[in-house]
Amino acid sequence: MLVPADRNRLQRKVHSEVDSPTGGKQMGLVYAEIELVSVDDIVLHRRGFLLEDKIKRMLVNALVDTGAYMLIINGQIKRQLDLPVIERQVFRMADESEREAEVVGPVEIRFENRRATVDAVVLDEENEVLLGSIPLEDLDVLVDPKQQRLIVNPESPEMAMKYLK
Repeated sequence: MLVPADRNRLQRKVHSEVDSPTGGKQMGLVYAEIELVSVDDIVLHRRGFLLEDKIKRMLVNALVDTGAYMLIINGQIKRQLDLPVIERQVFRMADESEREAEVVGPVEIRFENRRATVDAVVLDEENEVLLGSIPLEDLDVLVDPKQQRLIVNPESPEMAMKYLK
């Protein structure tokens, strides 16, 4: 069962509205408030070794980026959640350049009544979290471009639906 976050005790990293030169929201940018939780801490709690209030978690305002594949975080978030390095991989960036980066995790992403467990790529110079297509698919959420927001899939509002074939 997924319990809503106690928003009063979570650390927040929130971006201000993105404004265009004409005064409105910048076209095409969608942000969503998500909770990131250390899966290692969740496991320790389930096994009785860690109190629930000691689970490392934080709320972030993530840029929903359907052009990215994974969850992308910065080094500060990696340290705050104490996420271990799993491996290093080479990634191709949007400008076609390649760079090596750490893959850390696992980290649980929570959005409304959804959760997904994923690995994250650490890009130290990135200030904002990017929520890519793999976690979006796993969460069973959709981008509502008209309202510029992330929404739970209206075809499966009670729980995430996954395709197994």
